This record gives sequence, structure tokens and C-alpha cells, in this order.
Amino acid sequence: MTTEDSGRMSLLEHFRELRKRVVRAALSIAIFGVLGWIFYPKIVRILTKPVCDLSRAASTPHHCGVLYIDGVLGPLNLQISVAIVTGVILSSPIWLYQLWAFVAPALHRREKKYSILFIATATPFFAAGAALAYWILPVAIKVLLGFTPTTLTNLIKFSDYLTFVLHLILVFGLAFELPVFLVALNFAGVISGRSILKPWRIAVFGITLFSATFVPTSDPFTMGVLALPLVGFYFLAGGIALLNDRRRAAKREE
Repeated sequence: MTTEDSGRMSLLEHFRELRKRVVRAALSIAIFGVLGWIFYPKIVRILTKPVCDLSRAASTPHHCGVLYIDGVLGPLNLQISVAIVTGVILSSPIWLYQLWAFVAPALHRREKKYSILFIATATPFFAAGAALAYWILPVAIKVLLGFTPTTLTNLIKFSDYLTFVLHLILVFGLAFELPVFLVALNFAGVISGRSILKPWRIAVFGITLFSATFVPTSDPFTMGVLALPLVGFYFLAGGIALLNDRRRAAKREE
């Protein structure tokens, strides 16, 4: 990190910078979380649609009988969880910028324009990952519930189901930020394209391991849907970084 006086920050200043970024990110999540609290019924109907239609359940008894809420505090805890995750998703442009501003703070004044480019790219990538997770959600649930023996009934705790859905959406959304960070760090001069692509075998293994570890399902379909785009994005980011390195080298020669 740079300062106007010495050009570098002390360890204490690093912690102050981190605290400032965390506080701003938390405030943005809390503010947008209010929308999640207000529109909680509509959000729940959207998230539960892969299992059952809550609108239809209002007129058809036992239509959503496999879902249940446990405990006196269950409904309140459920609404709080949905509000927080909604805040995380809607405020993604803000906390992504705070993360970028802390990870790559040593930018020269002429390079700070990349911060705007980072946010303009990171937000749609996060949204694309979240949309992909919701798109494969019915398939993942059908595969997982297919292991239930025919002689038994699978009762699903509503809070566990929503935790599973929101976990899946967040993992996909955050994972899709990988190419954005790689390209942004390359444009900022932190890492070269060759450094990105040289350990490609380790990178592919790491992406596969990440998908197998953090995806809340154990089926290979869901893990493959996450891993394959990430591998493609990784090589695409490396290719863009190589082209940028060549452009930068040609500019230096001129």
C-alpha cells in the first residue's frame, strides 16, 4: 500500500485499512439486507420453487408437506438468514470493490481506472454464477432426493433447505470471480500472464478440488457444472493476460 509521505503503510495502518473496508462492506450488506427482510415472502417463494410452489400450496393442502419449520424461533431465524444473504448478493458491487481496494491498493494514479473496470466486470460475473446455481438447482435436488428409498418419506427442514440453496448460490457467484481477479491483477501489474498459465495443472486440480469441497452437493453433475466453466475461465484469463503483457512490452519498446 502507498501513502503520500513514505510510500508505504505500517502494519497498524494495514489493519486500519482492513477495518475500514470491512465496515463499509458490512454496512452495504445491512442496508440491502433490509430489502431482503421486506420482500422475504417473495424471495422464499422463488427459492422453494424447485421443490414446491408455495403459491399453489396456499390452496392445495399438503402440496408442500415435505417442507417444515422447526422450533419457535425457526421462522425468525429463517427470515434473518434470507435477509443477510439477499444483502450479500445485492450489495456485491460494493463489497467486491472494497475487497479489490484492499487486495490491490498499491496502484498508481494512472492505474486506478482499472478499479472501475474491475467492478463493471465482477458484478455480472457474480450474477452469472448465481444464476447458473439457481438454474441447476432443480436437477441437483432431483438427483439428491432420488436416493430416498421408495418406502420412506423425506421430510426436509426448511432452514436446512434454504441454507443449502443460498450456499450453492454464493459458492457459484464467488467462484465466478476467479477470472476477474486474475485479469485485474494482471492489468494492475501484480502478476503476469505466464505466471498465471505456467502452473495450469495445479490450477486445474485446485479448481476441481474447490468444486468438490465447497459445493454443498455430492453429485458429480453439480461439481462438473462449476468446475468446467472455471477451468475455461482460467485459461481465458491467462490468454487475456498474455495479450496484455505483449501490448505492454510493445508499448515499452516504443
